[in-house]
Amino acid sequence: MRQDEIVAEIRRRREAHAAKYNYNLDAIYKAFKEAEGRSKHPKVSFPPKRIVSG
Repeated sequence: MRQDEIVAEIRRRREAHAAKYNYNLDAIYKAFKEAEGRSKHPKVSFPPKRIVSG
């Protein structure tokens, strides 16, 4: 099966980013939240969806 170059690049970057923070999920999360705070893009949040049983 042929490897997708885009997927491979994303995986390389994700691995490098995780290694930068020593694979510490709290540090990775904090870095993402700080970057989100610096972003000029509008932030959108949606209310949680109710689960209807039945």
